[in-house]
Amino acid sequence: MWIVSLLLFILILGIIILVHEFGHFIWAKISGVYIYEFSIGMGPVIFSHKGKDGIYYNIRALPIGGFVQMAGEVYEDDEKIPKEKFLCNRPWYQRLVILVAGVMNNFILAIVFLFLLGFIWGPTNSTPKILSVQENSAASEVGLQNGDVITAINGHHFSSWDVGQIYLYYKDKDNVYQFEIDRDGKKETIDITPKIVSENGEERKVFGIQMDTNSSKGFLASISFAFQKFWNVICSMAVTVWGLISGQVSVGNLSGPVGIYQVIDQSVQYGLQQLIYITAFLSINVGFINILPFPAFDGGHVFFMIVEKIKGSKVNAKFENICTMIGFALLMLLMIFITIQDILRLF
Repeated sequence: MWIVSLLLFILILGIIILVHEFGHFIWAKISGVYIYEFSIGMGPVIFSHKGKDGIYYNIRALPIGGFVQMAGEVYEDDEKIPKEKFLCNRPWYQRLVILVAGVMNNFILAIVFLFLLGFIWGPTNSTPKILSVQENSAASEVGLQNGDVITAINGHHFSSWDVGQIYLYYKDKDNVYQFEIDRDGKKETIDITPKIVSENGEERKVFGIQMDTNSSKGFLASISFAFQKFWNVICSMAVTVWGLISGQVSVGNLSGPVGIYQVIDQSVQYGLQQLIYITAFLSINVGFINILPFPAFDGGHVFFMIVEKIKGSKVNAKFENICTMIGFALLMLLMIFITIQDILRLF
């Protein structure tokens, strides 16, 4: 079974990376930018083909990324290439489109997959309404009831449980969470202390509530579901990133390639439906992370372009290069740290 999970892991990441890098690639070609290489994966090359267009199409050993190597990504760096073919010499709007095309492709892929999910199996959204409360649970002890709608947790308001449940990972004060609820139109505030349960050497907080879902059928309902779910995941990602920046979410809650493999491995038993959702979810994650204004991400380059537009001249190429290298180094250190954590969870 692990072989099937590993192949699916490679396939799913491969699709997401291919779609992302193809966005950069096709718009670079349309814009006349010289391209050296189109690679899926990182590390040593295990397959290489030089196309008639002179571009090397490579598959690399590690399925954790990819890249499109273009001429003049920051400054003119090849005397053999005509100046107009350098990325840095293309019009501002063309450079912007090339940089964001990968992210947009990831988002489009996710929306298409979410639509298929809804159209084939029926769109289902998790709501912040409590469907049931377990007996003798933390929720029952404080008086939470079936039908209560949770509108905020520790002062953070939300309308979707996709977003709301992220706040359960925020650091709390003495393990106490303040739930704001709507009970038959009346607002109430309830403090709840979840019970700590140990599973496989890890502790998790149990509140003892099951949330309600709403569902509908049809073509239009599936379109609505796709965009609504897409937006909910985007908001969840934003809440998570803000939690990391503000120190309210621990880096220990993040997962790397090993953690993603485990999720895919667990999803195999639930069949194609769950695998399609995981692919859509990961595609949104890859797109969202890449558009963050952090050096080494697409969003970092976009940030420097915005600065360029504001100041009316290009950012010093050496400074941008240094920022990108530092950002990449920090990113690799974070990836190593997260991967070590994922491995330690296995034992």
